[in-house]
Amino acid sequence: MPSNVHYQRPEDLPDVVPVFPLAGALLLPRGNLPLNIFEPRYLAMIDAALAGDRLVGMIQPTSETGAAPPLETVGCVGRITEWAETGDGRYHITLTGISRFRLVEETTHGTPYRTCRVSTAAFITDFEPRRGENDVDRAAILETLRAFTEARAIEVDWDDIEEAPNEALVNALSMMSPYGAREKQALLEAPDLKTRAELLIAITEIDLAGPDGTDITVQ
Repeated sequence: MPSNVHYQRPEDLPDVVPVFPLAGALLLPRGNLPLNIFEPRYLAMIDAALAGDRLVGMIQPTSETGAAPPLETVGCVGRITEWAETGDGRYHITLTGISRFRLVEETTHGTPYRTCRVSTAAFITDFEPRRGENDVDRAAILETLRAFTEARAIEVDWDDIEEAPNEALVNALSMMSPYGAREKQALLEAPDLKTRAELLIAITEIDLAGPDGTDITVQ
């Protein structure tokens, strides 16, 4: 989803954002992440975001135990670009990624949801659309995708895929990939688009070579 607000540098984003800890969820710059919001604390978070700048940080917890599990050090801030009320107390929203961030400290005070002080300074290239596209081995990405979809009997629209720019292709495939939290975090933290594409290919090849397609680990 295109955003009506354009963020061009780290200074365009606030230092403190509400965060949504969700294992296995991956948001990347200019990627679109649909979410079904139903927990009361996150409904409150979305209400507050919609009343303000519509920014939410996606980040993975390092464990899934406890009410406030520890968080990974890197996440991605996004803007709510689409939302709908369901009539039964839920929100359907779409977050469009802006930039990755490094978690500085948790600042939660008086809200049911968590907030964090973050810094996007280390990810200044995230603000430049399509940076590094020419370095991506597009043929290798498409070959790996074809092998994966054939092995899993998945139908895809190859016309849309062929038309997608490299950034959109690599990031969308990374976000939609069926891999675990550690793999998703590694894809998030890849320093550039070329490295992310190479990592996605490597993870997929390991997956395809495995006995059941589920036993993969990123060190």
